[in-house]
Amino acid sequence: MSASPKTPRLLAIMGSGETAPTMVTPHREIVARLGEEHPRAVLLDTPYGFQENASEITQRAIEYFAHRVQLTIEPAGFLGPLAADPAQCTPMAEAAALSRVRTANFVFAGPGSPSYALSVWRGSAVPEALADKLARGGAVVFSSAAALTVGRFSVPVYEIYKVGLPVHWLDGLDLLRPLGFEGSCVVIPHYDNAEGGTHDTHFCYLGERRLSAMEQMLPDDAWVLGIDEHTAVIVDLDARSISVTGRGGLTVRRRGSARVFPAGERLALDALIAAARGDASSTSPAARPGGAEGRTEPREEQPATARSPLLSEVTKLEQAFEAAIAARKAGDAAEAVLTLDRSILEWSADTLQTDEPDRARAVLYSLIHRLGEAAAGGLKDPRELLAPLVDGLIALRKDLRVARQWELADRVRDRLAAAGIELRDTPTGTVWELRT
Repeated sequence: MSASPKTPRLLAIMGSGETAPTMVTPHREIVARLGEEHPRAVLLDTPYGFQENASEITQRAIEYFAHRVQLTIEPAGFLGPLAADPAQCTPMAEAAALSRVRTANFVFAGPGSPSYALSVWRGSAVPEALADKLARGGAVVFSSAAALTVGRFSVPVYEIYKVGLPVHWLDGLDLLRPLGFEGSCVVIPHYDNAEGGTHDTHFCYLGERRLSAMEQMLPDDAWVLGIDEHTAVIVDLDARSISVTGRGGLTVRRRGSARVFPAGERLALDALIAAARGDASSTSPAARPGGAEGRTEPREEQPATARSPLLSEVTKLEQAFEAAIAARKAGDAAEAVLTLDRSILEWSADTLQTDEPDRARAVLYSLIHRLGEAAAGGLKDPRELLAPLVDGLIALRKDLRVARQWELADRVRDRLAAAGIELRDTPTGTVWELRT
């Protein structure tokens, strides 16, 4: 059973952050555009089906969509031959999983291994089910590892970046060509990744050297559709329009020459295809930082916190905490700590497995420790605590001077000075300062 022909045909490709706070708005927009109060949503769980923690990833995704997107999503259960539970690998289980995919209005796939996903889907009815949904109606949302599979060719990122195999391509699902994406399109998420720090991890960890070499292996009509991290590209196949939303942009690259469509850009699919052909008359968005327009150049490195939404939030809140401590505002310092705790909780559903949550918690624990130290030492301005006593002694000194008891008046001044409180007589009265 296919979706109703009146259901919009939507393809969304996300560069990363598919279950992070940054992609809540795009997910909600896609669901709203389906026009159904309770669309049937399915999590195509194949890409991570081989992992020992597959059930945990599934549960985190279910909770994310339920709590943040207000969407009930069910796992397809199409985990493949390496699933931890052999019962999920039977022909009956696979038939049930395929039925869920075919009858869903919203199909989502994200983290894992593109190589494993393709090996499981190849020879199955999954590619046909996805193509049918994009042809007849429904939303297909692929991100991260799953996004790598939708083009004519796919990057075996783990085999190249982690295992050390020679650069090579895998055959992808080739879902885009029937939709009007001319030529051999290759989708590369994590396009602006910069986790490497001292080494180039742009282009989904390939780096410029490897990507350039791999481009030489592609047919002449091939081009790269690059999507930055925490960025979504939503294609309305009926309107033949594309919108870019999120933190980064969409890059069309062909043999090293590139055009960038930044977040907020809306363009026709034909304009994207023209950019892929290298048509100079097509729109000319701004070039990448550090490079000339229309050309990919080495990118200017940014601090790690500027590349990560979570770590950027951690840095901002740590600075707010330090400012509050310096200003002796205990309430503001506590609020920064609580806000950081809430941010970490919001990011806990993210299925992308990095050390960022651990780094954020380390900062949180240090702030709590510092808040405890500040509480032990006292955050209240000591001037406020001393003012009643000092002002009383200044009044006493004034009375002694009026009574011409100069020696006693000087003794009051000297005792205050010994305690770190300096008096200064002015035409308008005596003022005092606390020496630190």
